[in-house]
Order: sequence, then C-alpha cells, then structure tokens
Amino acid sequence: MIRMLLAEDQHVIREALVTLLGLEPDIEVVEAVESGAAAVAAALVHRPDVAVLDIDMPGEIDGLGAAGELRSRLPGCRTLMLTGHGKPGHLRRALASQVDGFLLKTASPEELSAAIRKVAGGERVLDPSLAITAWNLADNPLTPREADVLRLVAAGGEATEIAGQLFLSAGTVRNYITAIVTKLNARNRTDAVRIATEAGWI
Repeated sequence: MIRMLLAEDQHVIREALVTLLGLEPDIEVVEAVESGAAAVAAALVHRPDVAVLDIDMPGEIDGLGAAGELRSRLPGCRTLMLTGHGKPGHLRRALASQVDGFLLKTASPEELSAAIRKVAGGERVLDPSLAITAWNLADNPLTPREADVLRLVAAGGEATEIAGQLFLSAGTVRNYITAIVTKLNARNRTDAVRIATEAGWI
C-alpha cells in the first residue's frame, strides 16, 4: 500500500483528488492539506511514501518550498509536483529542487495514479508535454551580481536605493540595468523582470 499525502489549496480539487485516489486499491491518502507549511507538518506526523504537492499555494512555503523541506527533513518521502501550467521558471525550480515528478493538472486520474506508483517505486516522472520545455531551458545569462540588481529592481528599488544596498555607485547600478536589459533582449527594466521571473532566473 502506497501511503500518500496531498497538498492542494483549492478545496474542490483537493476533495475530488482524495475521492479519485481513494478508489485505487494500492493508494491510501493519509492526509489532505491546503498549504505547503501544513504539508510539511502533516508529513512529519504521517511519514507518507509520496507527497503530491500543488506548486502554487498560499503562505510562506509554496509546493516547491515544501518539497525542499521534505527532502531535508524526511528523505524517505518522494515528491510529485502538480501544476496548472508548465511555466519554465516552475520547471527549472522543480528540477533544481530534485523533485521526483512533475505533472500538469490536465493529466487524467489514471496518469496521476500511475505517476504516484512510479515515484513511489523510485522512478522520476515528467509530464510528456513538459519534456520539450525541460530540454530547451536556456542557461541563465545573468551574473550573480546582475541577478541581485534585478531582484531589487523587481522589488521596486530605484538605482540610488539599490546602490546603497549593494555598496555600489548609482552609475554602476544603471550600467548593470542596461546590461541586463540588453542580455535579455527586453524592452525595458520591467520587461527584463518579467522575462527573468518567468525563466526562473530571479
């Protein structure tokens, strides 16, 4: 019997998945929760074989954050991520977090239960429609310092504020921003933030 924990913040979807997976003869849903923090807490109590985690959940810990916590605190628990959309940034973070599976919510119940079995058996699972995206993930063109600058731009910082935080001159910060916009082939700094966020670079 595969002991499974489910974390999904949308009540209707959570209950539907519990019902569907409850029909499988070899899968037992030991707990169903609504947040990443609750998933970590419940997993430490129930010690499931597999945690099925929605990526986008409210609170300080999203699904990928919960997966990272489980990897360090409960290494025997395998993780399968569920998402409504295969954003490159999400996929990049998932692969970097060494999750065991990544599945779109458009998957059929049969595909989900098969993925849970594979993950429980030690295999890694990637939704077929995301395989090309994973293959084509570009390397991050930003240097660590450029990424720092762009994160502060994303947080609403102006050149003088960013300069103070990073111990640089305002002119140097402006030069970094110009280089970032050029590297990302962006229209402006706002577009650069969008591109880098979607790609998972900041």
